[in-house]
Amino acid sequence: MNLQSSAFKTGQPIPKKHTGKGQDLSPPLTWSDPPAAAKQFALIVDDPDAPTPQPWGHWVLYNIPPETTQLPEALPQKDTLDTPPGARQGKNSWDTNNIGYRGPMPPPGHGTHHYHFMLYALDTPLDAKPGLSKTQLLDLMKGHIIAQAELVGTCER
Repeated sequence: MNLQSSAFKTGQPIPKKHTGKGQDLSPPLTWSDPPAAAKQFALIVDDPDAPTPQPWGHWVLYNIPPETTQLPEALPQKDTLDTPPGARQGKNSWDTNNIGYRGPMPPPGHGTHHYHFMLYALDTPLDAKPGLSKTQLLDLMKGHIIAQAELVGTCER
């Protein structure tokens, strides 16, 4: 399975409009070659370079229908999405506005941070409620991940 974005290439900087210093829009994503057995997809975006005990969570998205092969730019920050139909968003690491995508904004002078966009193909539908944390989603996915793809973007302030 391959994951990519028309906004940035793997290992390259994420454009300002997709960061907390810009418009904070989720980037467009596309994927190809999913396993035929995929019944659903999930996406987790985090920053393991954050100066926190756990990687900083930027996006938790799940219940993505199996026929989906792309996410448009600027998905709204709401629990349940119309596109892709029925997809649900979980909690990011912020205290406020913590549902949906929140873009990179590393501490000034902290160096280059790496943002891991991880797409998971699952062998079963989760039908999970909106608002799950990354940990809750990972627990639900245990034993059901049949493929995964990664795209890594960078950001520095």
